[in-house]
Amino acid sequence: MLKVAILIEDMVEDVEFLYPYYRFLEEKHDVDVISQTKKSIKGKKGGVFKTDLSISDVKSSTYDIVFISGGYGPDKLRANKDVLDFVQKMHQSEKLIAAICHGPWVLVSAQICKDKNMTSFPSIQDDLKNAGANYTNKPVSVDKNIITAMDPSAMPEMFQEIIKACKSLS
Repeated sequence: MLKVAILIEDMVEDVEFLYPYYRFLEEKHDVDVISQTKKSIKGKKGGVFKTDLSISDVKSSTYDIVFISGGYGPDKLRANKDVLDFVQKMHQSEKLIAAICHGPWVLVSAQICKDKNMTSFPSIQDDLKNAGANYTNKPVSVDKNIITAMDPSAMPEMFQEIIKACKSLS
């Protein structure tokens, strides 16, 4: 069983939180839902999601995986120093980092994109390129410990890659 941190914030794309949350549980992993403050998060489509912890209460050493859900929540997450420190430490420890849709915005602000093959929702591709990423424009991209996906339609393929990576971590 691996320990998973899912980062969300208000205006998360509901399905980009729910699908990963239940897929990780289905794989028998221990999942914490984390936001900037321990509060309920409102999704773009009207869902209300309970968080387990505030980012200021967690340590990267506790987790094996961080998943950054998309929607507009990542725009808020990327401005939080604790979020960026957490993601940077996960990367330095070569732990699994996955981000979908607008989630790679957090990776841009954490300055971990240089020379990485990455994808995202097309509207933020310039941000990835300007951060030094090799934008692939594929539904899913894998580069060592970083897995990125374009949009909800890519989640099944993304999770095939995540599950494969999890097996090598177990």
